[in-house]
Amino acid sequence: MKPLFHAPFPSLALTLGITAATAAPAAPAAPKTPLNVLLFTADDMGWFSVASMDSPAHTPGVTPNIDRFASQGMSFQRAHVNVAICQPSRGVLGTGRYPHVSGVEGFYHAPRPLATVMSEFKNHGYRTGILGKCEHSTPDATFVWDMRHDAGELGRGRNPQIYASYFRAFLRDRKKDGKPFYFMCNSHDPHRPWVGSPQDLAWQRQPGYVQPSRVFKPGEVKVPGFLPGNLADVREDMARYCSSARRCDDTFGAIMKVLDDEGFAGNTLVVYLSDNGMSAPFSKTNAYYNSTRTPLVIRYPGVTKPGSVNKTDFVPTIDYMPTVLEAAGIAPPAGLNGRSFLPLLRGEKQEGRDYIFTQIYETSGKHRYPMFTVQNDHYILIYNPWSDGKYEFKAESLGGLYFKAMEAAARTDPFLRARVDLVKHRVPLELYDLQKDPDALVNLANNPAYAGTLRQFSDQLKSWMKQYDPTPLAAFNAFPDEAKRVAYMAEQKQIPLTRGKAQSDKKGKRGKKAAAAAAAANANDEENDE
Repeated sequence: MKPLFHAPFPSLALTLGITAATAAPAAPAAPKTPLNVLLFTADDMGWFSVASMDSPAHTPGVTPNIDRFASQGMSFQRAHVNVAICQPSRGVLGTGRYPHVSGVEGFYHAPRPLATVMSEFKNHGYRTGILGKCEHSTPDATFVWDMRHDAGELGRGRNPQIYASYFRAFLRDRKKDGKPFYFMCNSHDPHRPWVGSPQDLAWQRQPGYVQPSRVFKPGEVKVPGFLPGNLADVREDMARYCSSARRCDDTFGAIMKVLDDEGFAGNTLVVYLSDNGMSAPFSKTNAYYNSTRTPLVIRYPGVTKPGSVNKTDFVPTIDYMPTVLEAAGIAPPAGLNGRSFLPLLRGEKQEGRDYIFTQIYETSGKHRYPMFTVQNDHYILIYNPWSDGKYEFKAESLGGLYFKAMEAAARTDPFLRARVDLVKHRVPLELYDLQKDPDALVNLANNPAYAGTLRQFSDQLKSWMKQYDPTPLAAFNAFPDEAKRVAYMAEQKQIPLTRGKAQSDKKGKRGKKAAAAAAAANANDEENDE
């Protein structure tokens, strides 16, 4: 029988944030020539945008550079981020730990010092660099990158040539000092505001704005099934998204050209992925299949077979850190929740990749919407303890034209009325048949025919909670009784307030003003953060 969980459990002490004395794994054999690592992340790119993901919703021409890269490396069709929202998702990438274990449940840094992928590489003599999304991608706030340039220096994180210029300078410095590198390149595309939106049109009148190499029209795009593609404004927003995704691809192409031109392609492991799904209802900031699935493509020279596709193994981003460390011959630190999938890159088999567990805790607006999910290749179960029919979901993913169009059409369309109500209030339990219904249109949780499946997946999710986050377990065990759920959510809603007070007390009066200003900015401008 295959193991249920994809990684060895840490001790309960670690789960609760208590230091555990756990021995680090033995160091793997180091490659003869130091291996460089380049991680490129898209901001809010839906998995369906990349051709090698083989989606019926793929719009041709959106990602030509990424598609070319996929022909050189290995694509993973069952890759998922563990948290479908920016900073927590990047916190998982950087720490190799679940959000509750690392402490990065929302838009803040880890509350205590901990090993990160960037610190481990730096401690082993690597030079480190980052372009874009710097705060969100650095879970340990004390870490100092050797090169660091954020959105304001990168044409709002949307100018491919500026990215390329900085990366070229970084690589030329490596030629001088002979040091290997760990480099993280983070596009701010295709995050909203999308090309052609009112805010983007204002940007276009300012110096330094760069248009994508192709701008899409509504008639040229395909709309994923979780959105109503028959609505004109939905197609308009989809065209804007595709144009922004094309500019992300332009940036990726520019970075890869520099890697080739400077002679580093042959000994650099390159990883491409998106930090979460597209900014839309039932995608980003949620826990659906289309929320967490990411277009993961990896090129490992001499290891990955060009143009290969892994269609069977679930690969979560919590496994990224131990994988790249092992590839570089560096032993992962003790306490990680992920495990290396290096055998898969070699084309080998690996047990325990039949299920994946994902979560949502908090948005950048400091709203707590806990969601806990388990899925395999057939079903997905989502537990929403925040759902009580009154508490309303608010996030950047409900911005733009998509949701407004759905709300307008819902006045006369009963199906869309139900969809709008679901995205606003959710229901405590959602069960979907992914083989028949990956777009989560028919909830099977109350269907007696699926009672056994519901029980099986509920037990699996409870086992995960016991090991990694026991805080919602009492409420889940007591379901549908409301008392435990109400108590759990009362505690959850206090977390942002308690954390904010602790940060203010630590920083003093100046810190209180800064925290208040940051909270106001987050509340009024979530799209800049999520």
